[in-house]
Amino acid sequence: MSVPAFIDITEEDQVRKWITDWNLNTEKKHTLLRLVYEALVDCKKSEAAAKVMVELLGSYTEDNASQARVDAHRCIVRALKDPNTFLFDHLLALKPVRFLEGELIHDLLTIFVSAKLAAYVKFYQSNKDFIDSLGLSHEQNMAKMRLLTFMGMAVEFKEISFDTMQQELQIGADDVEAFVIDAVRTKMVYCKIDQTQRKVVVSHSTHRTFGKQQWQQLYDTLSSWKQNLATVKTSLQTLSPSA
Repeated sequence: MSVPAFIDITEEDQVRKWITDWNLNTEKKHTLLRLVYEALVDCKKSEAAAKVMVELLGSYTEDNASQARVDAHRCIVRALKDPNTFLFDHLLALKPVRFLEGELIHDLLTIFVSAKLAAYVKFYQSNKDFIDSLGLSHEQNMAKMRLLTFMGMAVEFKEISFDTMQQELQIGADDVEAFVIDAVRTKMVYCKIDQTQRKVVVSHSTHRTFGKQQWQQLYDTLSSWKQNLATVKTSLQTLSPSA
């Protein structure tokens, strides 16, 4: 089984085509996906590598998911380590990841999915050696959890005082504005700073998780748009019967 050197392995459709054309069984399919994953990691294509790993984990069934512990563990660590990855809830739905429930790595992932900075700090204080063994940077974890905590705050509140940010994000008064600027650069949060009233005014924030509540909000928004468009159409027809 040889892979042509000129083919771009970052193309997921191409990888799927190999699997089909070569009529690979489950074991060989997993081997191929691991090889592609490692190649992408070596090429520093973290986003493409993450997609391949998620596809690998998603290909396991309830019957063989327990065999993917190493892959699931590696996937979680890679996602946490990637400075450009901020959403993790999709990993919890993967069967191999669910098999890790009750282990420290799963507890850590859950914190990054939905908990606040304080929860991570408490976890780190009790499991410093574990974090170090994963090759994760505590400072990078803190920075990411600050952003994730801020994202959660921005979803819940449209105005956040500097004092609240200092407390929740564990930063000094002089660091608030710089933090907000860096947060906006990630495009996960859109907001502006009101220096006079010492607060942040939020216009939009990405949800850390997308569950039933978020689907309902999306449904309500689309329904509102539909109703508004119907009203506009009716108004136009009133003005011009031929519209």
